[in-house]
Amino acid sequence: MKASEIREMSVDELNEKLVSLKEELFALRFQHAVNQLDNTARLKAVKKDIARIKTTLRAAELAQQ
Repeated sequence: MKASEIREMSVDELNEKLVSLKEELFALRFQHAVNQLDNTARLKAVKKDIARIKTTLRAAELAQQ
């Protein structure tokens, strides 16, 4: 997911996406622990997407003040 796509989303959409990405990260970590994960690069990508969303949410929070 690109940063430009994230910036276009509303705060509610960002929160929903954050929850779904956290669930996906949990599932990926579980698969990795039991050696069933094929694409280990997906772990890093999901973590970066979570960070991008959190950064955008924080910027929106600061803009409201």
